[in-house]
Order: sequence, then C-alpha cells, then structure tokens
Amino acid sequence: MADRNEPEPTLFKAPPMAEQERMVEAILFATTDPMTVAALAGRMPHGCDPAEALVHLRRRYEGRGVGVVRVGDGWAIRTAPDLGFLMQKEVVETRKLSRAAIETLAIVAYHQPVTRAEIEEIRGVSVSRGTVDQLIEMEWIRFGRRKMTPGRPVTFVVTDQFLAHFGLETARDLPGLKELRAAGLLDNRPPPGMVPLSAGEEEDSDDSQPELFGD
Repeated sequence: MADRNEPEPTLFKAPPMAEQERMVEAILFATTDPMTVAALAGRMPHGCDPAEALVHLRRRYEGRGVGVVRVGDGWAIRTAPDLGFLMQKEVVETRKLSRAAIETLAIVAYHQPVTRAEIEEIRGVSVSRGTVDQLIEMEWIRFGRRKMTPGRPVTFVVTDQFLAHFGLETARDLPGLKELRAAGLLDNRPPPGMVPLSAGEEEDSDDSQPELFGD
C-alpha cells in the first residue's frame, strides 16, 4: 500500500502557447532551410505542440512584410510575395538554362518521381548527363527512390529549394497549361509530354528561355 505521506509526483507542464509560438518564431527566423514540425518538436521542450504554435504564428503574421509559409514538408519565414520586388537587387542572379534543361526540369516537376528513361521517352531525345548535373547543382532536382522495376532505376524529384524559388507549397501548386504559356515557358508550343521533340533535334541547343526558369 502506498505511503500517504509520500509527495505526489510533479507533472511536467508545457510552456504556455504564447511562449511556444515565440520559440517557433525564433527557430524559423534563425534557420535558412524549412523546418518540419518534427524538427521543431525536437528543439522545443517536452510537451510542446509546434503544429498548434504554427497556426497561431501564421495568423499573427498575416498581412505583414514577412509570413510563415509552407515549403514542401517544412515551414519557413519568407518575404511577402507582393514585396519581393524590394529584394531584387540583392537576390536576383540571372542563370540562363537551355531549352533541354527547361524541358527536363518541367518533366520532373509534372511527372515526379520520374526516371531518366521516362524523361527521354517524353522528350523524344536523349538527356545528356550535363543537363541533369546542372539541375542537381542548382538544387532544383534531386535523386528520389529507386523504382521497383527491373534494374531498379533511380528517379528524380524536385527539391524544396525549387518550390521555395517559385513560391509553391507543393508540386501540386504548379501552374496549368495556360499559365505556362502566359509566363513564356512554352513559347506557344505544346508542353513536354504532349508532343515529343523531333528525333533529329539537338539536345544541347542554345535556344534559351529564361523567362520562367532563368532567374
């Protein structure tokens, strides 16, 4: 029988939600890469609820110069989209991509996870190693899981950096056909995957289209 004089065990009490909100804000402000809810929980005291804190934090930042946005599976503090022009002189770096790189990137974005063979089938021409290496170096695509098919080919998927660059939460937020044409990506041509390129077209063409993927 338990001793009645034995003191009750002290239950750990999580910090108030307002304090948890401040913690999440501090972590997101100090990190450059998006943080998942699990990663936030790993840095906060036991018993905290970073998911709930994020809800309150997003509301508090609504209409401000910066906001709490979702990037892939993580969260980050980013400049409000309508104020991006204020940062152009500091962050814009023109990097022209060949049409081969643009089409390869578009195929990965819209068909991920996709193998090199599938990219080549959609484009109608082979994909050079340099094209894929350039997109990986830019951290816009990365290796995904291997497909459960003969040979276990590796797949490619877009990165969180790609989503953040274009202000997307997930790849499902990619623009549609009309928006792509309006942005100049398609140049009034059918998108990759609709009409393959002719077999004789050069892979490393210098026909660059920087309007959408060139910054």
